[in-house]
Amino acid sequence: MSFSRGRLNGETTPLLTRPNVTFSRSCDLKGLLLRRIPILAWLPLYSWGKLLQDTLAGLTVGLTAIPQGIAYALVAELPPQYGLYSSFMGCFVYLVFGSSKDVTVGPTALMALLVQKHVMRLGANLAVLMCFLSGIVIMIMGILHLGFLVDFISLPVIGGFSNAAAIIITTSQVGTLLGIKGRSDSFIDSVVKVVEHLNETKLWDTVLGVCTMVVLILLKKLPGKKLGTLFEKFMWVISLARNAIVVILGILITYLLFSHGIEPFQIMGNITEGLPSFSLPPFSIVKGNHTYTFTDLIGELGSSILSIPLIAMVESIVIAKAFAKGKTIDANQEMLALGLCNIFGSFVKSMPTTGSFTRTAINNASGVKTPMGGVITGGLVLLACGLLTSTFKFIPKAALAAIIIIAMYHMFDVQIFIVLWRTKKIDLVPLTVTLLCCLAVGLEYGMIAGIAVNLILLLYFAARPGLLIEERIVDGLTVLFVSPKQSLSFPAAEYLRERVMSWCDTRSRNLPVVLEGRHVLRIDATVAKNLALLLSDLAARDQKLIFWNWCEDAKQTLTSYEPSLATYCRSSGSIAQIFSGKISLFRFLIFFYEPFV
Repeated sequence: MSFSRGRLNGETTPLLTRPNVTFSRSCDLKGLLLRRIPILAWLPLYSWGKLLQDTLAGLTVGLTAIPQGIAYALVAELPPQYGLYSSFMGCFVYLVFGSSKDVTVGPTALMALLVQKHVMRLGANLAVLMCFLSGIVIMIMGILHLGFLVDFISLPVIGGFSNAAAIIITTSQVGTLLGIKGRSDSFIDSVVKVVEHLNETKLWDTVLGVCTMVVLILLKKLPGKKLGTLFEKFMWVISLARNAIVVILGILITYLLFSHGIEPFQIMGNITEGLPSFSLPPFSIVKGNHTYTFTDLIGELGSSILSIPLIAMVESIVIAKAFAKGKTIDANQEMLALGLCNIFGSFVKSMPTTGSFTRTAINNASGVKTPMGGVITGGLVLLACGLLTSTFKFIPKAALAAIIIIAMYHMFDVQIFIVLWRTKKIDLVPLTVTLLCCLAVGLEYGMIAGIAVNLILLLYFAARPGLLIEERIVDGLTVLFVSPKQSLSFPAAEYLRERVMSWCDTRSRNLPVVLEGRHVLRIDATVAKNLALLLSDLAARDQKLIFWNWCEDAKQTLTSYEPSLATYCRSSGSIAQIFSGKISLFRFLIFFYEPFV
């Protein structure tokens, strides 16, 4: 870059002086702040019209967040108030640092399921500590710009994982829906316990649960429109608030029956009233007569310290991209926001949180304009914590189980099996492995197994690239035409050489070989060596070879390994004439490479 120069005190100086440099740096700082604190970008443009839309969306999401939060606390084997504690802090933090207007951060069924086994062993405090540690891990990954790691988790793995989670959570709630007491540790355990205790089914819990599911399905199918007539708008709001509606109806029915001494349902029972205290997450836990230090707790959490943050990160980024509608999503900024949501959430007794697909979809459908809708949602949850906990004790457990089961029904994606069968059948392998391993040995190990299978497939296809090998007549000359269908790396080097030589041994013994490289964008030194050896092997059989139509990068690697190979790289001219003048160089290469063959 060059600059014009001028005179100052008799000296030649650049016209780009220090004030301009300062201005440039201030612009960079401003851009950095706008990227890392997105509220600074949209808040100055905020209006009363946007506030009205955000308020409507926030209230609608809040009516879903309250019953879902309580339900997901039960999935995690936590006291129900922890579901409410987990549902408000993420809304406030994401307001400042979130880059998507639609994403709603809070407890999800998947996060609840992942912390369940730890809570069952050491209690609720371990879920709070896991929330803090997850936030730290996610934030560090965001600072280090490791958002690209999400790209290594493929669609089949995500599909198998989410489908397995939906199945596991559904089966864990079937017993509650039927009124069967007790809890289960895994998918297999859930199925076994339901079968073994089927004779303990409670009629009225089952009736209430099934009726709740039917009502939820019917309310979802109400023919309402956000921009229709007043009646259509009303039906639309009713449909979005269906979870809150069935919970309110369940509370009313239960309260009326219990007030007359009739107790047909299992209910939530007493819920701790008031707001959670703002305090540090627990770094030691007392269980019975034993005190677990921070080191002991890290050992107890094990691989979950990495797997839970990774899964939370994937879930949140995937949701943000799904609702971006063509806009770019900064994965690293989303990781920073989610990490801070979990860190601050741990100070108010939250379990690990992430973006919720259900609540994000409702937020989007409600016409939210900015993340300000989260403030309304969080405020509504805080109001419920402070004033409504005494009412929540009458929530029937069967109704909450029905809400979870219906949510998981919509989460289960059958279409992905059809899509993969139609597009790439081999992708069904990592999907099936992930699904079965998640069901058999656990979600974390299932995802690891799916990723491992994906990597094995990647390595296999890198080592066994597609090759087009056929005889062709070019410029009146019959040649053996070889065309790799992708770039070549060292695992494929020996394979390419063996395939060509095997073909020559069985079918085209004396034909000249044209190795076409239009699909080869890069090669490495191992490939270059094996191509040189292939040239020597063919020359020993009195067969000729040219490298036809290779790109400059691949050609440069080839000729850097052996400069004399440049003679055999062509992209124009007559094939017949090229082959007629190469015999002496082939003889030279036989002599040169003979010690290595």
